[in-house]
Amino acid sequence: MSKELVLYFSVYGTAKAVAEEIAKQTGADLKEIEPVVPYDSDRNHYNALAAYAKKEHDENMRPAIKNEINIADYDTIYIGYPMWWYTFPMIIYTLFDKYDFSGKTIIPFNTHMGSRDGGTYKTIQKLEPNAKVLRGLPVEMGTAESSSALAVSKWLNSLK
Repeated sequence: MSKELVLYFSVYGTAKAVAEEIAKQTGADLKEIEPVVPYDSDRNHYNALAAYAKKEHDENMRPAIKNEINIADYDTIYIGYPMWWYTFPMIIYTLFDKYDFSGKTIIPFNTHMGSRDGGTYKTIQKLEPNAKVLRGLPVEMGTAESSSALAVSKWLNSLK
């Protein structure tokens, strides 16, 4: 039996909520990608976070990951993130720079406010050409905040 991990990055909790639902329905282990410098999770400061995320993107920054993540023990890794500036947060690039996903099955998921996956699933395939990347799940932010259980269940069933 293969071992599964749900790995996620979340600032406002939407990607975390979907990650928890995936872990609940699959029995996979759950692990957060924690930045060395935490992002401001106060939604009242959204514009400042958006501006900083754009700066990270424009300057091709690679925010450091604080916690060690063991992917060696896992065959299948769900990777989740919110969409920032029509792509994934730059810390996800750090993840793919730091860890080798060769031979793994990657199943992406993300939360968004209208951009769906923004092409990030194809980007993952380019960054990890020696991994198998399955069809991802884009979850609209409102759905992620209320209940993603049905969307996750349908998606997981479609992957079988």
